[in-house]
Amino acid sequence: MGDIPQPSLDPYAPGDTVRVYLSPDDRDSSLHDVTVEIIDVFTDSLDKETGREMDRYSYRVRRVDNQEVVGVQFRHRDLVPANAE
Repeated sequence: MGDIPQPSLDPYAPGDTVRVYLSPDDRDSSLHDVTVEIIDVFTDSLDKETGREMDRYSYRVRRVDNQEVVGVQFRHRDLVPANAE
């Protein structure tokens, strides 16, 4: 079994290409391993509750394969750099 890809240590920015990385039991698991482009970045105060700075970021994304905007916003922890193994 290979290493589990990790999210970037820095927030993503519009134009970044990333892969969706979700658990098989996640309700949006059909999007697992889909390559997407960041189109919007949002912040909130979840980091204050969890103590993890990157938890404040969520993203609106567009699929790279068909340019469709995905109807789900993803948290930072759900996205890994596109080149991550």
